[in-house]
Amino acid sequence: MKGKLRLNQADIDRAREAARVIAADVDQYISTRTTVAVERTVLRLLGIDGIDHEGVPLPNVIVEQLLTEGKISSGAAFWVIQAMLAYRLSAQEVAEKVARGELHLLQVPPLPREEIQREGERLAREALDLIQARRREREEWIERIGEGRQPYLYVIVATGDIYEDVVQARTAARQGADIIAVIRSTGQSLLDYVPYGATREGFGGTFATQENFRIMRRALDEVGEEVGRYIRLCNYCSGLCMPEIAAMGALERLDVMLNDALYGILFRDINMQRTLIDQAFSRMINSYAGIIINTGEDNYLTTADAVEAAHTVTASQFINEQLALLSGLPPEQMGLGHAFEMNPDLEDGLLLEIAQAQLARELFPDAPLKYMPPTKHMTGNIFKGHVQDALFNLVSILTGQGIQLLGMMTEAMHTPHMHDRQLALESAQYIFNNGRRLGEELLFRPGGRIEQRATEVLKQAGDLLQQVCESGLFTALEQGVFADVKRSRFGGKGLRGVVEKEIDYYNPLEEELRRRLGLPEREGNGNECGLYQS
Repeated sequence: MKGKLRLNQADIDRAREAARVIAADVDQYISTRTTVAVERTVLRLLGIDGIDHEGVPLPNVIVEQLLTEGKISSGAAFWVIQAMLAYRLSAQEVAEKVARGELHLLQVPPLPREEIQREGERLAREALDLIQARRREREEWIERIGEGRQPYLYVIVATGDIYEDVVQARTAARQGADIIAVIRSTGQSLLDYVPYGATREGFGGTFATQENFRIMRRALDEVGEEVGRYIRLCNYCSGLCMPEIAAMGALERLDVMLNDALYGILFRDINMQRTLIDQAFSRMINSYAGIIINTGEDNYLTTADAVEAAHTVTASQFINEQLALLSGLPPEQMGLGHAFEMNPDLEDGLLLEIAQAQLARELFPDAPLKYMPPTKHMTGNIFKGHVQDALFNLVSILTGQGIQLLGMMTEAMHTPHMHDRQLALESAQYIFNNGRRLGEELLFRPGGRIEQRATEVLKQAGDLLQQVCESGLFTALEQGVFADVKRSRFGGKGLRGVVEKEIDYYNPLEEELRRRLGLPEREGNGNECGLYQS
């Protein structure tokens, strides 16, 4: 299907190069900073888990102590590994002693840095070897029992109770779903800690915890054996604990993660510095684990008009692509997002949707694009809603999307019941089967409405990216360029957790990840371009 829109390659190259410069400037800035979430992630990968007597996660206990003492800027790993070696303890034992007040990390007798680094390298290799083994498990499952065809049929469960989620997830898999997304409890993205253990209460969804991941992974493996195809598990590593949840997902063999560079900034008012630092490390983990990320450009069209703001979606896709590449994430794991959000009463709206979907497909040919259903213009008319979803499915199979989040006729009314999901799955299966090779048969008229629309959106996206390139991404976000939402670089949630690294900063996990992913060492002080001066 390559080249059906006859796009101008110069326009594509211009947009991609501007996005590359934007991403490189961001990466240069964040390279000299860490966050409390990154440091907690390192501790989790060193083997620290559990909670203290007040229910505070042990990684939080250690990082908060170091942050309060002004020592987190050297890296949490340095202090914990030094204590491990000095007292011949495991990372978990060190954390438990700190939580009980029996050990203060800053009072540990200092050891030679070379000794600490040798042990850190060993621990990092062990942690990443475990993630690598989980990735191999996925590959072996798919090779043994197979999986569904793209577009993967993606549905959600959102009961708030992990055990009830399991019941609904198994039912959805038997009905034909390829991906089960466990929706998180409302507000979890704003928690600066990860809840612990299995949870049975949540509003609008179920808490993302490592134990909940383990429970659902086991359930989907069981039903996968039953139905004869691998069922992928999706959750969210967006929010204030982005890299931590990415690490937990990697350890429990999740397959898909919501992991956007800009979503938390725009729609959760999380500080932009915090989010951009966290996304870089989380994507390294997702890349190494073989996890497909999903980005959140579809949300732009819930606050902005789909016709007027289509180019902002495309521009954001380019930025997400370039930031992901800097974290070693290959295109095959970039589930770049977009949505079927034209007003259904708009004349030729279907043609505009086809233009946007085909444009995304041609700009990112190797990406398993995640296509989101109509939501903004859904009403209580379930029959019209079912037709809107059917058109959405038709555009998806026509344009070769990769991941299809199925629309529900009861969207905007309530969390879908099992029979709502069954109808959605039946509709998608019917349309995908009947139109499987439709895209191979149809061409778009040269100079026609679809081609003209795609060309226009691409040029507008290029213009916008050039504007962002000149001002810097931080300034563009302050100006409300994306989704008509303005954010301050020094505002939002989580800024306290952003820390400038000391010259002796140590993160053995990032060093080993960069080595295994073939990424160069970061250089520069983060301000050479002059775009992000405070």
